[in-house]
Amino acid sequence: MKTMLITGGAGFIGSRFTSYIASTYPDDFKLIVLDALTYAGRKENIDGLPAEFIHADIRNYEEIEDAAARSDIIVNFAAETFVDKAIADPGAFVTTDVIGVYNLLEAVRKHGAERFIQISTDEVYGEVMEGEAAEDAPIKPRNPYSASKAGGELLARSYHITYGLPVIITRCSNNYGPYQHPEKLIPKIITNAIRGKEIPIYGDGSQIRDWIYVYDHCRALDAVLFKGDVGEVYNISAGCLLSNIELTKTILRIMDKPERLIKYVDDRPGHDRRYAIDSSKVRRLGWTPKHSFEEGMRETINWYLENQDWWQSIKNAE
Repeated sequence: MKTMLITGGAGFIGSRFTSYIASTYPDDFKLIVLDALTYAGRKENIDGLPAEFIHADIRNYEEIEDAAARSDIIVNFAAETFVDKAIADPGAFVTTDVIGVYNLLEAVRKHGAERFIQISTDEVYGEVMEGEAAEDAPIKPRNPYSASKAGGELLARSYHITYGLPVIITRCSNNYGPYQHPEKLIPKIITNAIRGKEIPIYGDGSQIRDWIYVYDHCRALDAVLFKGDVGEVYNISAGCLLSNIELTKTILRIMDKPERLIKYVDDRPGHDRRYAIDSSKVRRLGWTPKHSFEEGMRETINWYLENQDWWQSIKNAE
């Protein structure tokens, strides 16, 4: 049995990936979840899953070395991710998304591993005003969050080229699904609609994003992990392009809530207008998304309706 270390594994996508691996490969992996439990990571996200939990911060090498040394595969979800927070406090993003990646890479360089998967984002491409960005498109991050993620993945790539580390990088589009922190756009729309509160929309809501259901992302990572080539970059997306206002109105329609809840607010600084990526490379590994946007969104809405204690406890603590 091999050991898989999932850093940031108590966060939204990391916890869903942990759950996916535990259910898909119950006899193949010993799972270690390492998480600093900052605002987005919650221990209850992985309660009941067959994983060893380590409360540690990837920014501290001494805290992560032992877990890395015991692992055959490392999948790094650990990151600061919220753009608004990056604008207010960019330093935290640099230390986690760059220095934290450096610490993990150094541990792999010292102790070895079969695979190191660096989870990045489509935001490293910056605005893609026409067409779709393929993996060889230039990266042009436009905010401290995407710049820090670009820094981390470039460092990972350099360790593959310089030291031969078995690095694979993935760049995924916007995720949605159960357990996503209620500060994010889709959970904020859903939870505000449940409570009959206003839903703030930046600017005129014309910004376009490419949406994927989190469990389809997990399945794509499965394909990359076992079929992908070391040293490669893989875009992951479902090709579901929606403007923020279209997204909001669709959710309100599904929930049978009035559009009068929408409130337009001042746009944030440097707000990218459009993201779109070409996922044909990962699809050649045999992956395709299983969920339509409507199906995934209905499942997501139902989860937030059925788990109000989970998100209300977060909102009450803010």
